[in-house]
Formats: sequence, structure tokens, C-alpha cells
Amino acid sequence: MRAMMVEAEWEPRAGYAPMTRDAEQHLARNGNLVWRHPRFRVVDLPEPTVGPNEVLIRVRACGVCGSDMHIYEHDDEGYMVYPGMISTPVVTGHEFSGIVEEVGQDVVDLQPGDAVCSEEIAWCGECNACRAGLFNYCERLGELGFTFNGAHAELVVTKAKYCWPIGDLLETLGTERGFQAAALVEPTSVSYIGMFVQTQFLPGMNVAIIGGGPIGLAAIGLARAAGAGRIVVFETVGTRRRLAKEMGADTVYDSLALDENGIADAALEETKGRGMDVWVEASGAQGVIDAATGALTPNATVVLLGRGPHRASINPERLVVSGSKIQGSLGHSGAGAFGNVIRLMASGKLDMSRIVTNRIGLDEAIESLEQLRSREAGKYMVVF
Repeated sequence: MRAMMVEAEWEPRAGYAPMTRDAEQHLARNGNLVWRHPRFRVVDLPEPTVGPNEVLIRVRACGVCGSDMHIYEHDDEGYMVYPGMISTPVVTGHEFSGIVEEVGQDVVDLQPGDAVCSEEIAWCGECNACRAGLFNYCERLGELGFTFNGAHAELVVTKAKYCWPIGDLLETLGTERGFQAAALVEPTSVSYIGMFVQTQFLPGMNVAIIGGGPIGLAAIGLARAAGAGRIVVFETVGTRRRLAKEMGADTVYDSLALDENGIADAALEETKGRGMDVWVEASGAQGVIDAATGALTPNATVVLLGRGPHRASINPERLVVSGSKIQGSLGHSGAGAFGNVIRLMASGKLDMSRIVTNRIGLDEAIESLEQLRSREAGKYMVVF
């Protein structure tokens, strides 16, 4: 089978010592601290075999994610920008949908021919975090497309327990759009967990979203579907500002056109001085967390979804006097997020396929990573 693979050099930064077990497995908890000179190529690999509780899926669509971009990009010393867990060599791709081609002998809920999408987080179900229902923080976590081969490939193997049927979604949107929308259930569920599980979101709340990439665009669509009172977006790229309006934003600002206090000032103006009930930080950009804390309602939440090697400097007094909080959120598993997002899409209340601006073949995927460095596109989707 054909697949897109990344390789890199294991060279821990000076002063950083990976745990012995991680070093033996070439598993970096923070790719930016270990993996140097990342290189992508399209390769021919043997078709994967299926274990007793696994399924083989023929991929129909797989998104190119911001995390893939961070793996592709490197800093001045040649280290990949990506700050998360990753092994190499590995086939990338974790936002995908497809058709089950083969099932393991112990699989009971899926059969060949089923249309599915899948969680990226490979939670064990047995550690203390999983036993508490905190699958995103599994102590034995694996990640499809990061620690084991992903779906920028003709075929992918994952456990049946991570798969979700998408038949109703295909009936609503049709086959082509349906598979592309289903591939975006994963990033949409990231926003869903942050906004509705980690936050006390109520209809009528004012929501501000920083960053109009796929996670931010998903947050806009979810906020609109959930009955947000006003949705204000801050994004630097013109294409993404247009998509933000199409997904339901009331007002979209070019962050680069604002002065140092502009984000907070704009949020206060949009809400007649009240501030925002929920901020969704989906950019990972420098300085924006401090900006968000400048326009908080009482008991507001700043949800952190954007990842990157940035640092934040905030005035804690703003949180104290408003009774607000900064809430980190990682992942998309648990709380029925995948099922709820699929049903929202199937109901017609949320169409994530509209953010797909570029449909490409596997041979164009590496070139797309270079093109995406400008962040000009909405979502590149590899279609098979």
C-alpha cells in the first residue's frame, strides 16, 4: 500500500534527558525536544495485518492537520515544532474516515462494508485515568498517526473500540461530502470536549474564538449549533476569516490589524462592555491568552486548545476579580463526543465539509504541507 511517512533524527536537546524507556522505544513525549530534521516521503509499505480486536479500514478521506504541519515545520536548530508525543518513522494522518475491509476474530460490532470514522487517541481502558473516564489522559496513551501508523495511507488498522459508524451522516450529506465531513469528526470533537465538557457552556453565552484553523472553525459551528448569543472571531488569514463567517461567526476581526489591546477592546465593544463568557484559544499564538483575560464576564472560562512552543504571561488579578479560570483541554475521546458530533452533522445543524478548501491526492500531500505554511487554506483533505 502507499502511504506518507515522516522520519527524523533522534537527537535530544542539550540539557534534556528522555526517560530510559522512552529512549529505548524512540518515543518522544515532546517532539520539539528530541526529533531533529523531519523528512516526509510517500512510500510503499506492506498491507497491515489485523489483530483479534482490530479492524482494517480502506481510507476514503484523511485531513492534513495543524499537528502534521508542526511535525513538518522545524525551528532554527532543526527540531520539529510539534510539542506532543511522537515516534518516527511513522505514517501520519489521524483525521479520517473509510470503509471497514476486514475485522479481527473478536470484533462483534463492526463488519466489512461498514462506513466509519475513528478516534485518534488509543486509550487503554484499564489505567487509573481511563477507569475514571478520563480517556484523553490515559497513562498508557498511544496516538494514531503519531506513535503508530496513521491514515495518510490507502489502508489503516486500529482497534474496533475506537471506531464510530457514520451511515446516517452519509445519508444526509451524500458519499463524497459525507466521508470528508466524517474525517473532521475528530478535530470537531476536540472543540466539543473543550467547550461543552470542560466548560459550563449555556445557550445565549457570548463566545470569542482566537484562531480560524479547523479547530477554531469547528468551535464556531458548535457554538452556533448550541445557541451562542454572539460569536466573535480573531484570525489573521483572509481565507479563514471568510470561512469563519460561513460557519456562523457574527463578527470576524483581522488580528494583525489590531493594536496591543485590540483583541480585548474589540471583545468588550462587541458585548457592550460585558466581556466574553467563553474564550476558545485555538491558535497557539504568542500573547493571546493575556489578551483574552482582558475581557471576561464573571465566572468566564478561557479554554486552551491551541498547542505550540509558546509561553503565556498573564495578570492573575483579572481572574481573581472575575472569578474566571483558564482551562486546558486535550483530546476528543469520552463523554460521547464522537457520537454527539456525528448526530449533529447528520441532523444538518453542523456541516464541517464546508471548511474543506483543497481536495488532494496522496502524491500532493507533501506539497500541501509546504503550501500550508502560509496558513492561507481552510482544510486540505487527502481523498482516495
